[in-house]
Amino acid sequence: MQTNTSNSLSIVHSTETGALAPWLMLFSRSVLFIAFQILIALILVAAGTNSAWDESARWWTFMAFFTNFASLYLLVHLFNTEGKRFWDILHFSRETWKTDLLWFIGFSIIGLPIAAAPREPLAAAIFGNAAIATNMMFRPLPTWALVLSFLFPLTIWFAELPTYFGYCMPRIEAQLRNGWLAWIIASFFLAAQHMFLPFILNGGYLLWRFGMFLPFALVTGLALKSRPTLLPYFVIAHALMDITTVLVYLMI
Repeated sequence: MQTNTSNSLSIVHSTETGALAPWLMLFSRSVLFIAFQILIALILVAAGTNSAWDESARWWTFMAFFTNFASLYLLVHLFNTEGKRFWDILHFSRETWKTDLLWFIGFSIIGLPIAAAPREPLAAAIFGNAAIATNMMFRPLPTWALVLSFLFPLTIWFAELPTYFGYCMPRIEAQLRNGWLAWIIASFFLAAQHMFLPFILNGGYLLWRFGMFLPFALVTGLALKSRPTLLPYFVIAHALMDITTVLVYLMI
């Protein structure tokens, strides 16, 4: 099994000059989600909308794709400061693609059921009815907004997993010299960011959003810790999964 030990060791020098960058990037998407939600809420206030913050939550797909573009800008800049190209981490390996594909299929068969399992049972345990949690997040949007919402899954592939597992995890491993701890940290923050997309001031909702994504984050992080060349496979699968999420809107 391929590990990212050699990758981590190769970036030790770069983390000496930018040691805070991977730690700040752990928080970046959560902060950006809130910032764009504030912006949307302010626009709604200017438009005379009552309960603008609550209403802003329905526009979470817009917060997501704005954040994705911001994440891309940050990642490209940070890789450039290291003398590297961000897009290189999303290339399929010609030498290992057959083995990578087999590993990806194996991780998917085992990991997808684990990742999908908590959503409805956790919501039912917290709220007594899984539909309550779903309705807090999935609210009707105008047709034009539904169409633009597909920018969210079409941009997630270069932003989310690359931030936590393509950039943060190997650099934190290099600093801590502990790959397992780096995996736990990156996975925790990947799951935690979902509490802020959208940010709704409800403890049960926040717990549900974190808990439902923690298994996905841990399984995906473990796969990418074990075999970093799987990243392009996982980002494509992630985008396809989120396309189905947007399609949920069409059934409302």
